[in-house]
Amino acid sequence: MKVRDFMVRDVISVRPNSSIKDVMTTFVEKKIGGVPIVDENGKLSGIVTDGDILRAIKPIDRRIQDYFSFITYIAEEDLEERMDEMAKVEIIRIAKTNGIVSVHPNDDMKTVITLLSKHHFKKLPVIDETNHVVGVISRGDVIRNIQQTIVKNME
Repeated sequence: MKVRDFMVRDVISVRPNSSIKDVMTTFVEKKIGGVPIVDENGKLSGIVTDGDILRAIKPIDRRIQDYFSFITYIAEEDLEERMDEMAKVEIIRIAKTNGIVSVHPNDDMKTVITLLSKHHFKKLPVIDETNHVVGVISRGDVIRNIQQTIVKNME
């Protein structure tokens, strides 16, 4: 079985200049946890997940310690302050942009399973020869496909 046989073709994606706030809204409205980032020509620029956003908006615990003068300064930022600070940041600034693991429509199921399990990814972008995003494939897509094609035949 090839990736093209079970990939999702209706790809939800965002642009590199989308704000963190807008991407969070997309995640909630579409009930997804990650999206490819594509340029105006549909080429893959990056990928961002809900985990990337959580790490970016995590309040910073700023500590300055000077042991020579015995001074300690601790300023803890709260979530609202951090979100206000990060809301308008372009998503490409926190996204994975190098070493993106992807698959091609002609790759087989074994390749996808290997990549998803090895890297602990939830989703993989499917790109063509020109680096255009033509689909996505998730763990759920793979499990569904295995259940429908292999497990059902075992009964």
